[in-house]
Amino acid sequence: MARRSQGGWSGRQAGDRLLTVVEVAATMRVSNMTVYRLIKSGDLPALRVGKNYRVRESDVDRYLWERSVQVEGA
Repeated sequence: MARRSQGGWSGRQAGDRLLTVVEVAATMRVSNMTVYRLIKSGDLPALRVGKNYRVRESDVDRYLWERSVQVEGA
């Protein structure tokens, strides 16, 4: 989890965008409900902004990278 330090937020990459649930769903080509389930289960880290969630672009990339598979014979 990112923590506030003297220089700003640590644990966050410079230029890292915050995406809405709709943007994450479009990127992953899944439904909004799937993204909400991933957030609720803790599989996809998210920030609460008012009543809405925001997901760091790097967290989406990391989630997809960790779940990628190697295709044999390709």
